[in-house]
Amino acid sequence: MIKIGVIGYGYWGPNLVRNFSEVSGSSVVSVSDLRSERLDLAKSRYPMVKTTTDHQELITDPEIDAVVIATPVSTHFNLAMQALEAGKHVLVEKPMTATADEGARLIDKAQRCKRVLLVDHTFVYMGAVRKIRELIQAGELGEIHYYDSTRVNLGLFQHDVNVTWDLAVHDLAILDYVLGAKVTAVSATGINHVSNAPENVAYMTLFFDSSLIAHINVNWLSPVKVRLALIGGSKKMIVFDDLQPSEKIKIYDTGITVNNTPDSIYEIRIGYRTGDMWAPRFDTTEALRAEALHFIDCIENGREPDTNGEMGLRVVRVLEAATKSIREKGKLITL
Repeated sequence: MIKIGVIGYGYWGPNLVRNFSEVSGSSVVSVSDLRSERLDLAKSRYPMVKTTTDHQELITDPEIDAVVIATPVSTHFNLAMQALEAGKHVLVEKPMTATADEGARLIDKAQRCKRVLLVDHTFVYMGAVRKIRELIQAGELGEIHYYDSTRVNLGLFQHDVNVTWDLAVHDLAILDYVLGAKVTAVSATGINHVSNAPENVAYMTLFFDSSLIAHINVNWLSPVKVRLALIGGSKKMIVFDDLQPSEKIKIYDTGITVNNTPDSIYEIRIGYRTGDMWAPRFDTTEALRAEALHFIDCIENGREPDTNGEMGLRVVRVLEAATKSIREKGKLITL
């Protein structure tokens, strides 16, 4: 039985506590938060769980095998490093760290301590995303041409990171897992509409070492919530709408054919193909539950997490580049 301590019982912490309390192979023994009212809520829901406002009590507790961190990004590095130094396995909320340097140091520490470091890129554990990866790897879509995402809603405004670190991070993780393609350059623009606050609207364009291109639109100031991604391939295309209660994935046998041997050298003939649409079935297990089970399995069997430190670091590097590009009015930043 892996005994878990959770630091942070704010927005995401309750979901983590619930899943690690319910899945087999783990139990939550302690929860830490700076706010006593949040701890009162945790205690009312889980009377047997110890609560504390001092995270050091949790980190140094010899009963705890693994620490789960659900706190602001700026605190991730120090808390994760302390937990690793105390011999704990670590699951840290996304993004892994506030800088790439911090991420690299965490990876090195985890490797030297022989401890599991898993980054909470929850979408990677979603059945729909895993089905998309399966389809792409099987060649169903052909060569991937583009990834186009809109991820917008009204709030929640963050005080320590801009909207790319809060929302675009999901698409970066999906791209990394589903396509495995290396981002070579980033151009991003954004703006803040609240004085002395991070950017709340941003647009990112990602370039790769192939003809693939990705565009991500993120916004905290939208009147509607949208979670929509389009993936275009040479054979088929996918619409991934995460807000759909069913049929989150729709595959379209739609595209173009190009005749490269035209009658005239001055014209290229393009044919349009419109075929069937279908919605494949996929595992509907809650993504966070699947992630919790995966974390336990990695600890017990010495496996490498699907969302390991290296993946978390790749995402942070892109976010850093995007932030730099925004500061320089969309300048192309090479990774």
